[in-house]
Amino acid sequence: MAQTTFDLADINRRMDGGVQKFKSDLASLRTGRASANVLDPITVEAYGARTPLSQLATVSVPEPRLLSVQVWDRSMVQAVEKAIRESDLGLNPQTEGQVLRIRIPELNEQRRKEMVKVAHKYAEEAKIAVRHVRRDGMDLIKKLEKDGHMPKDDVSKQTDLVQKATDKHIGDIDQALAAKEKEILHV
Repeated sequence: MAQTTFDLADINRRMDGGVQKFKSDLASLRTGRASANVLDPITVEAYGARTPLSQLATVSVPEPRLLSVQVWDRSMVQAVEKAIRESDLGLNPQTEGQVLRIRIPELNEQRRKEMVKVAHKYAEEAKIAVRHVRRDGMDLIKKLEKDGHMPKDDVSKQTDLVQKATDKHIGDIDQALAAKEKEILHV
C-alpha cells in the first residue's frame, strides 16, 4: 500500500539516519590512534554476499597504535585480509593464524590530506542521501496535490518545511565534516 499522507516527522527521521550514518563513518576515520571503529565501514565478500567485518570477526585495540582482528571462521581469514587491504584506509594487516594484526602508522601530511578527501567523500554521500529523502518528500507532496488530497496552500507550506529540514541536515553534515577535518589536520 502506497503512503497517502505526508509526514514531516518521517522525513526528518530518515534525514537524521543519513546524518548519523555519516557521523559513524567519520568516527571510523583514523586520526593517528587505533580505534576499533576504523574498520566499521569494511565489508567482506563472504558466503556469497558482502558482509560487514563486524559479523565475521572481533576487533580489539590491544595497544594505542595496534588493532587486532580475530576472525571467527578460519576459511574467511584471507577474504578479511583482502578486504582490509583494498579499503580506502591504507592499512596493511599481518596474518598470524586467525588473527590479523594491523599497525597504525603515524599520519604524515600526505596521508592526512588523503583522510580529509575520504571524509569529504563520506560527506557527499550523506548529502546525496539527504537529498534523496527530500526528493521523496517533494514527490509525495506533488502526488497528494495531483490526487486532490492536499490543498495548494498546504503544498507550498510543506514544500518549504521539507526544504528547511534538508538545509538543516546538510548544515549538520558540513559542521561535522569541518570538525573532523580540523581533527585530522591537527598535528
